[in-house]
Amino acid sequence: MADGGSDGGQGDGRQGGGGQGGGRSGPLALLREAASQVGAAWHLIRTRGPGEVTFWFIALMVGLASGAAAVLFRFGIERLQAWLYGTDDVHMLHSHAAGLDWWWVLLIPVAGGLVVGLILHRFTDDGRVRSVADVIEGAALYEGRVERRKGLASTFASFLTLSTGGSSGREGPVVHLAAILATFTSRLIRADGITGRDLLGCAVAAAVSASFNAPIAGALFALEVILRHFAVHAFAPIVIASVAGTVVSRLAYGDVTEFVLGSQTVFQFYVELPAFVLLGLVCGLVSVVFMRALIWSEALGNRVMSRTGLPRYLRPTLAGALLGGIAIFYPHIIGVGYETTSTALTGQLLFHEAVVFVLVKIVAVAITIGGRMGGGVFSPALMVGALTGLAFGIVATGLFPEVSGSATLYALAGMGAVAAAVLGAPISTTLIVFELTGDWQTGLAVMVAVSLSSALSSRLVDRSYFLTQLERRGIHLAAGPQAYLLSTFRVASMMRSMDHPRAADAQTCDRLIAEGTYVLEDKTLDQAMPILEAANASFIPVCLPATDNGPPQLCGALFQVDALRAFNRALAATAAEEHS
Repeated sequence: MADGGSDGGQGDGRQGGGGQGGGRSGPLALLREAASQVGAAWHLIRTRGPGEVTFWFIALMVGLASGAAAVLFRFGIERLQAWLYGTDDVHMLHSHAAGLDWWWVLLIPVAGGLVVGLILHRFTDDGRVRSVADVIEGAALYEGRVERRKGLASTFASFLTLSTGGSSGREGPVVHLAAILATFTSRLIRADGITGRDLLGCAVAAAVSASFNAPIAGALFALEVILRHFAVHAFAPIVIASVAGTVVSRLAYGDVTEFVLGSQTVFQFYVELPAFVLLGLVCGLVSVVFMRALIWSEALGNRVMSRTGLPRYLRPTLAGALLGGIAIFYPHIIGVGYETTSTALTGQLLFHEAVVFVLVKIVAVAITIGGRMGGGVFSPALMVGALTGLAFGIVATGLFPEVSGSATLYALAGMGAVAAAVLGAPISTTLIVFELTGDWQTGLAVMVAVSLSSALSSRLVDRSYFLTQLERRGIHLAAGPQAYLLSTFRVASMMRSMDHPRAADAQTCDRLIAEGTYVLEDKTLDQAMPILEAANASFIPVCLPATDNGPPQLCGALFQVDALRAFNRALAATAAEEHS
């Protein structure tokens, strides 16, 4: 009604201006006409959704906003790190921190953990930091929407963690921050599920591209990891947004690669390929250890809190104290670890140093994530992979120097292999490695290691760290749409009420309730279907919870045919979206 009234008012204004026809009212009439056209276009977008060209423009705006958010997030971390640690070059933070007083290195992450704990305690109901796994969940189950208030609190918590010595990456919080921008836009234009998911992909692509100056990999990351399909309708807007995010990044930081390789990354081609096959398998095992360490530390933290009654806002504080203690001896764990990664890629570490740094970094990241301090896992995975590859390369080139290239080539391949397995994204990770380093000449070695690592690790975990996180929460995305679509339907929306023309027989419902065969109204179909199958009946009663004064109250029945019909329609819609 409000839209109709607004349109009518604009129409009257245009007629009045035309009737006067005077020179003084000409500009006013043009302004009213322009306002009317803008209002009509906005009304059309909100009621019918944006057209293809309009959506590309929206994707461009979302890409620019997400790219700017990623750049500002990175800039803020660097400035706060520089102030806290007293250095002018945060890219050499580890080297600088090694010369600081031990008590200061310990104090910074403790203080940061306390503030993080208070923020999460105040603005989240579970004290958990939202990250990439929640964005994947939003794309699959919530029409491309994520939690905004909790997400913003998580972003700020991760910002403080990365600035105060936390050992994690910035891509996770940046991806979730971009998803919040996409959610806001989707709500603004009342986007449907497909449009909302595409907008989410656009925002994520731009954020990743801006974070790593990697437009190709950013677009493919959004398709491969977040949307988990390569539909044609999503490709063009996601590419537009990814390019926009890269432009913002390059305006801020210039057109430079994140890492500079050593001069010798020579690949001895076919003779050396078996070594990279073996490296891929080693990296697959390392990635599994890495992921399981993160999952185990989260579970350990939960057990410690339940048994000791430790307030949840002190959990990040305790984690910060542990990190500070490690950083006194190994400052390499502080932050995203790009200095150590660069050192590995240029071959400036010895074998035992690389091995020790791998172990220490895995422990530090596990403490950070298990302590619920926030941050992502991609940058740590790059560091662990580069160190693993370098250690392997030192051994391989030492044993077979006459048929081996440079050990730094193994570091490059290892960096991609571990990261690809952790993210479950072999395609986009391979491209990110190329775009981060600017070295496209050794693609065969990297692809062999990445493929073997991903294949091995996917057999030992639920395909990736993010999908494993969701699986542990009871969200079965790794198995495909057939495993999770039922959870998107509420029993209350599918049941037939007792006054329905084809309602269930009341006496049969009472008998089933007496036998304990019923489902509560607030459950979902994935919880109701096992009950329906066990009952071996065409329907089961739907009830309100029992009270102290009586049994469960009957409010309807869920019919098997209705549930299966809805499930089939959802499967067909998902297939149509993924193949359109």
